[in-house]
Amino acid sequence: MKSIVLLGSTGSIGVNTLIIAKRYNIEIEAMVAGRNIELLNRQIAQHKPKVVVIADKADKHKVNHSDVRCGDEAILRVIEESKSSMVVNALVGYIGLAPTLKATNLGKRVALANKESLVVAGTFIDMSLISVIDSEHFGLWYLINERPISKLYITASGGAFRDWDIENMKDATFSDALKHPNWSMGDKITIDSATMTNKLFELLEAKWLFDTSNIDAIIEKKSIIHALAEFKDGSTTAHFAGVDMKLPIAFALMGEITKEVLQPTNLLDIGTLEFLPIEATRYPIWQIKEHILNNSHLGVVVNASNEVAIEKFKQEKCSFFGMSDIILDAYDKFSNVKAKNIDDIMLIDKEVRAYALTR
Repeated sequence: MKSIVLLGSTGSIGVNTLIIAKRYNIEIEAMVAGRNIELLNRQIAQHKPKVVVIADKADKHKVNHSDVRCGDEAILRVIEESKSSMVVNALVGYIGLAPTLKATNLGKRVALANKESLVVAGTFIDMSLISVIDSEHFGLWYLINERPISKLYITASGGAFRDWDIENMKDATFSDALKHPNWSMGDKITIDSATMTNKLFELLEAKWLFDTSNIDAIIEKKSIIHALAEFKDGSTTAHFAGVDMKLPIAFALMGEITKEVLQPTNLLDIGTLEFLPIEATRYPIWQIKEHILNNSHLGVVVNASNEVAIEKFKQEKCSFFGMSDIILDAYDKFSNVKAKNIDDIMLIDKEVRAYALTR
């Protein structure tokens, strides 16, 4: 029986991964979760992992399992001890980098939903062991099929404020930014969607996955088209699919899927589609898009300053646009840094966070 280690079991990717695992009879050898112990206990009862890791030791007594471990180091030890050849990394943020490195260094395949791993340290990760669980990158992979491309496109929803007047965005609150027009996600990715930082990260991921900087993003409001490939013959092909992560997860876990996972797209229900440019006036982070695609080593700067900026926005210590100001300021300040190894990545990350906290 195929088995996996699942990091981030209680998030949306984790929940969908468990649905796919049950469908294809995949064993969950180990399960890692944060603080949603109630959901975790339901998952333990159904999937019976051998080991469970949680974030906070104070919650250990609440977990209904005989082998409960706690903290970041425990995650790495579980990956090292596991017999599974695949790790699903659905952790959110910089915390997901170390498990990706640990798994790939051990030769394990990683089904990766943790964007930050490639954004921060793509150059130090064995890309042959990575399958990205992301509708946009899955769509690109599905479309390319070894044909010669001239340009790749991914789509963005536009986030919570895509239809707001820009003047009103200046006074937007954290709770406003969490009101995504198309779906419900975790706090960080929803804020990143509103600032378009999420899409910048996805462009960087695509650069590592497909070895090209000739990639861009556009807004498609209905989130039905996830990716487009422009081929050297002049044609462009789009990938249509419902807003559901089960298909990319299924392909990542199984390699090939021949039976229906999603309901086919009903074109008549879709009606008209609208495409819009991503404008730097509404999404200031977009100012650095071209530069960072050609200087992808600076992803560590954007990620570190972004995580600090989000926390400041949450605590009402900066405005919505203030988040982008913090990131762009750090990007300028650290424009000359370039990591030579993972230790450098960790050092730069700490320095950028310390600097961003002062802004």
